[in-house]
Amino acid sequence: MENGRSRSDVCEVKYVNERAVEAVRGELISDEEAFLLAETFKVLSDPTRVKILDALAKAELCVCDLSNLLGMNDSAVSHHLRLLRALKLVKYRKEGRTVYYSLDDDHIEKLFRQGLEHVREG
Repeated sequence: MENGRSRSDVCEVKYVNERAVEAVRGELISDEEAFLLAETFKVLSDPTRVKILDALAKAELCVCDLSNLLGMNDSAVSHHLRLLRALKLVKYRKEGRTVYYSLDDDHIEKLFRQGLEHVREG
């Protein structure tokens, strides 16, 4: 009971299903994996970085392209790209004096698309 009211979102009886707990314990992700996944979602919590990923899911682009597309200066875009690169969400290749960015792999695009599909369902 909380503030004189009963709560319907918690168990009324304390009982641990040991079999279920042990089954899940054996498949639970490691602390390191949990940390890295949380860091990935933390980086994706910024709308600008989400827009950068959306743009890069559609085409390989350089910083100048992204700056123009997002209405930002090159320095700000480069900062976001550094964060995305650090978590292996984007990669780059240099062609002459131009650096082109793209999504690191298809997992990133799938993650992005599934998240967007979830948002659009609501």
